[in-house]
Amino acid sequence: MADDDGWRRRVFAVALFLWGLTLSVSCVALRLEVGSKQTLEVQKHLKRLNKTPVKSIQSPDGDIIDCIRITDQPAFDHPYLKDHKIQLRPNYHPEGLFDENKVASTPAAKERVNPINQLWHQIGKCPENTIPVRRTKSDDVLRASSVKRYGRKKHRAIPQPRSANPDLVNQNGHQHAIAYVEGDKYYGAKATINVWEPKIQQSNEFSLSQLWILGGSFGEDLNSIEAGWQVSPDLYGDNNTRLFTYWTSDAYQATGCYNLLCSGFIQINNEIAMGASISPISAYRSSQYDISILIWKDPNEGHWWMQFGNDYVLGYWPSFLFSYLSDSASMIEWGGEVVNSQPDGEHTSTQMGSGHFPEEGFGKASYFRNIQVVDGSNNLKVPKGIGTFTEQSNCYDIQTGNNGDWGHYFYYGGPGKNPSCL
Repeated sequence: MADDDGWRRRVFAVALFLWGLTLSVSCVALRLEVGSKQTLEVQKHLKRLNKTPVKSIQSPDGDIIDCIRITDQPAFDHPYLKDHKIQLRPNYHPEGLFDENKVASTPAAKERVNPINQLWHQIGKCPENTIPVRRTKSDDVLRASSVKRYGRKKHRAIPQPRSANPDLVNQNGHQHAIAYVEGDKYYGAKATINVWEPKIQQSNEFSLSQLWILGGSFGEDLNSIEAGWQVSPDLYGDNNTRLFTYWTSDAYQATGCYNLLCSGFIQINNEIAMGASISPISAYRSSQYDISILIWKDPNEGHWWMQFGNDYVLGYWPSFLFSYLSDSASMIEWGGEVVNSQPDGEHTSTQMGSGHFPEEGFGKASYFRNIQVVDGSNNLKVPKGIGTFTEQSNCYDIQTGNNGDWGHYFYYGGPGKNPSCL
């Protein structure tokens, strides 16, 4: 009888082992199936984004810059752009108030006249009739929450000055320090932005400094065109400061993306790569570097054009992408934004701008200078009635000013977590 019990126990143990083995094999097979499905999805997406290059350049920062034919760029995957005739130059260019090439008289202005570049320029350049595109790698896509969300901002990531309700401060995890104008029709905006490399606490956070061209309400139908510099480990896989653009016509839901990561922006320039590292960057109490960005609406064609610095007209967003912005913008914003994911239940130490508060001034705090708007006559004008907004000024703050060389300017930013910001 004892032998029978022992035999039965052994049989049961073997059966249990085989059942466990079958379950493990099934789980592994399921994981492999899910993994191979995801791999296939990622590969398909990479094939859509990475067009066949005429030439490739290995940048010192690890990026690969592909020089692709101007007619092969991702924009032309859009069904509405199949027969689009590329506009190789804007019909109109805004007439400005400030000549960037003038010899400035103030020490601060002399200090800032430093050339700025992109790292890949050290290795080579793209030929005529091509555009430089940062190659997307599988790791870039895999860092996103899904293939579909790769290259997109989270919903409701827009600074809304009129909703400064303290109870809503961190409801979407985004914090800002911005200057803004509203109450008129705007046809573009310009700013010169001090370039830094803020420290990011967590890889799912970012820090950026940009201008926003906004149309519509802050609901589901918001139109936005954005450009500036950002540090985003999730998007790029490193902590480099990079030039970026963004657009959406439905408040970041289904339309739009960063840079050239979807169909939309049409690039015409063969020297500047969207999403590529900017070099050099400013250092505390040392040399200061800045970039100039101008976005304006062509009064004839209705496209929204972008210029980087004095020499580089980068391309345009076709007017059909937008609803409200097909006419004009109703609000312009300039400033900084960070993601505060509240690690360990405390405020993030992710920095905005230089990571120092505005009152420290030039060479220490980050700035926007010569901020301007484009009016209905296609002229650059001083913005009237500038407002400022920040959710928590003890974490990130903003201070505006006005003088002869810098026109309307502001210092902004901060360290995030500190004894007054927990």
